[in-house]
Parts: sequence; C-alpha cells; structure tokens
Amino acid sequence: MISLTDSQKIGMGLTGFGVFFLFFGMMLFFDKALLAIGNILFVSGLSFVIGLERTFRFFFQRHKVKATSFFLGGVLVVLIGWPIIGVVLEIYGFFLLFRGFFPVAVGFIRRVPLLGSLLGLPGISTLVDKIGESNNMV
Repeated sequence: MISLTDSQKIGMGLTGFGVFFLFFGMMLFFDKALLAIGNILFVSGLSFVIGLERTFRFFFQRHKVKATSFFLGGVLVVLIGWPIIGVVLEIYGFFLLFRGFFPVAVGFIRRVPLLGSLLGLPGISTLVDKIGESNNMV
C-alpha cells in the first residue's frame, strides 16, 4: 500500500471536496459559488498532493501553455461570474492538460473486472479505443 504524508492526505481531501463541489455546482444549474469553491479546493488540493513546485512545473511547461491558459482562464471566468463559459473552458483545458494520462487510465480500467467488461460494449469500446490510443486529443 502507498504511504501518504499528512499534507498529501489533506490534499486528497481537498481535491475530493473540490470535485464534489464542482459536480454539485453543475448539478445545481451551474451555481457560481459552488463552482468557485470547487475550483479553489481542487487546485489547492492538487498542490498539496504533488507539492507547490511540481504543481507549478506541471502547469507552466512550454508545451502546456495553451492547456494551462484554458484551464486557469476557465477558473477565472467562473470566479468573475460566467459559470457556463468558464466550465466549458476548464473542461477543454483539463483534457488538454491530462491527455497523456488517459491511455494509462483506460489501460488500468480495462483490467478491473466489472468496468473492463463495461468498456468492451460495442458503442463504448470505439470511444474508449480512441481515447486510449490517442495522445494528441484536440
């Protein structure tokens, strides 16, 4: 089992609450306050989990400038008060930022007994194959 430091445990909690608030904010018709809280908790939780320096290096790499600008721009747009536009920008930036992780995640999920058979269904398998093999999802 992986051992976590106390700050990483706090980060996992903050990230989990951030995802919960983002999901709950979208379920309540893009509530500005919940989305703003979710964004702040998610980004701060990420920095607790992997550290401030590694978070900064992850977001501000030369080849991730477009993705970072969309993601952080979406956070800013949500904080300003336009939640739907901000969430769309965030989702696009999130997919650009983490597109290298998707093939690893799909490979892992395919080895999980129930989820692996779910990903093998005809309509879903085509989409998952595109996501799983593509490293330049635009």
